[in-house]
Amino acid sequence: MKGRTDAPQDRGCLVGIIFFILGLGTLLPWNFFMTASLYFQGRLNTTEWSNGTAVFRKEYYFNNWMTLLSQLPLLLFTLLNSFLYQRISEAIRIAGSLVFILLLFIFTAVLVKVPMEEDRFFSVTMATIWFINSFGAVLQGSLFGLVGLLPQKYSAIFMSGQGLAGTFAAVAMLIAIGSEADSESAALGYFITPCVGTLVTLLSYLLLPRLEFARYHLNKSSKYEAGTTDELLKESSTVENGKLNGHANGSAGGSPAEAEADPGADGTKHAFLSLEQGEKDQAKASVIEVFKKIWVMAFCVTFVFTVTLSVFPAVTADVRTSFSQKWERFFISVCCFLTFNINDWLGRTITTLIQWPCKESRLFPVLVVSRVVFIPLLMLCNVQTRSYLPVLFSHDAAFTAIMIFFSVSSGYFVALSMTYAPQLVEPKDAETAGALMTFFLALGLSIGAALSFPLRALV
Repeated sequence: MKGRTDAPQDRGCLVGIIFFILGLGTLLPWNFFMTASLYFQGRLNTTEWSNGTAVFRKEYYFNNWMTLLSQLPLLLFTLLNSFLYQRISEAIRIAGSLVFILLLFIFTAVLVKVPMEEDRFFSVTMATIWFINSFGAVLQGSLFGLVGLLPQKYSAIFMSGQGLAGTFAAVAMLIAIGSEADSESAALGYFITPCVGTLVTLLSYLLLPRLEFARYHLNKSSKYEAGTTDELLKESSTVENGKLNGHANGSAGGSPAEAEADPGADGTKHAFLSLEQGEKDQAKASVIEVFKKIWVMAFCVTFVFTVTLSVFPAVTADVRTSFSQKWERFFISVCCFLTFNINDWLGRTITTLIQWPCKESRLFPVLVVSRVVFIPLLMLCNVQTRSYLPVLFSHDAAFTAIMIFFSVSSGYFVALSMTYAPQLVEPKDAETAGALMTFFLALGLSIGAALSFPLRALV
């Protein structure tokens, strides 16, 4: 068996690159559908003229439904993961999910060229979003488990890939808009991009078992578990044999004094008590006990995502520029999606350098709750169409500045909450804490998506 010094090296950082690509691939479905909101709204919100005024034939609230149907599968499969993951192998879950995501992206790209009545197009698109994000949820949960078998830095690399998925989608949209092609061809080119990205992700995953560094760490976990089981069985067998020998000696007529003086019997008793104590020490705390220790962090991650998803992108994607029509083509892609994704990634990255407030500080949840101020601030930007609230921040610079603080704080507090939670429990309970935090993260996303409907209607 290889010692720690004999562990293979990650040559050329290939495993790191693969996990970065895998992280990027997990969030392509959510980000590419979200960033393409202008394309979908263009096909859905057709207008007709009434008394010389252009009015929408029907409002579909695409951003609201897209957000809700993207996040509900994550919550559902977070609840089902223990049932699903024990019955389906890792390779089938990861490779199978990527294959179905690829097929659904190809279907979406083909749909660009297919004329379709608005209601039917909306239904087909919503069904596609539900299924592609369901496979994305299975993929994400499986890859989190896989990267957890490697050294800690690979989890950070994986998260960095996820953080840049939105930027990748926003840049792809800018290229599509900036091209001289007609809108249909630009949309086709845009949706071909995640097809290529998903295919590269699938090939990267298939390459992983061929790399010695990955094989060493992924196989080491199963070997360790098997070795530990064997050792426990051997020790239990020794204890049982000692018990049987003790009973045999006693039945042969040995006196109680002789039995007490027998060092073998005393050693057997000691081994049995040590084994019992070891099992007691290694026993994991219950979910309720772990939750009592991390409930503040669970609340924080839920609240951060509730605030973020309640207005992004349902409200922010409907903000309009106060400048020329030429800039309007790029405005949402730059000032909404690109600004949010870059600064969200920046906020997450800052936590590797600065972690303030500390995990015990009462100021931490107060700062998290204070983010609620971004909801009215963004609703008072130049959101169109609007029915009730006035426009207080009509300038593009005001909207962009609010988006920067909104996204940096979102990324920062999410990363801090997810980092602090495992530190509040014993190492043996860190996995339970991580699973609980993932559930509350998904819960926050779903609550935020549901709240986006009344908040958009209030504007």
